[in-house]
Amino acid sequence: MSVPATDDPMVFGTRVSIPLPPQGGFTAEDLDRIPGLPPHTELIDGSLVLVTPQRRFHMFVLKLLEQRLDAQIPQELRTYREMTVRIGERQRPEPDLMLIRAEERKALHNTWVEPHVVELVVEVVSPESEVRDIERKPQIYAEAGIPHFWLIEEESEGEPVVHTYELDPLNKVYANLRSHRGRLGVTAPCALDIDLTRIRRYY
Repeated sequence: MSVPATDDPMVFGTRVSIPLPPQGGFTAEDLDRIPGLPPHTELIDGSLVLVTPQRRFHMFVLKLLEQRLDAQIPQELRTYREMTVRIGERQRPEPDLMLIRAEERKALHNTWVEPHVVELVVEVVSPESEVRDIERKPQIYAEAGIPHFWLIEEESEGEPVVHTYELDPLNKVYANLRSHRGRLGVTAPCALDIDLTRIRRYY
């Protein structure tokens, strides 16, 4: 791919050469071809989205969830982080956390997963990405048919609230099932019981 580059903008204190988008925007394949992109760069509606450094709350929530999910999920599911979902030609978002059905070994070297194997996507809201996390990314996930979506916010100082959603497959929108404080208990995509107050152990 040959596209003109910008004038080496500063990104988080480091100079990064970001190419100008071609007519119609970038494609899912471009995300693997552009050299020197910062880690966790996403593709949303054909535009590159650079992820800002995460807050400690963000890190602690994901650490807690990943540990508890790994301990409780059935054998046919896997917990994924730092992996994009390839959704059509112009979308490759990177959820904060995913539960996917085990794939064939031939997929081991892919840099992305297909949406049809994803059972759950999790987004932890950050101030700089609030609109994407709350509005646009759930729309993309719902349109792709991903059955379950969790949105996590910091409700008070260091205390998470987990909003759980389930897909309405006919209308391709998410319906809010419940907001969980203190304890997260669900039966889908599998039976899970997570003590959210355990996050205090990391502070």
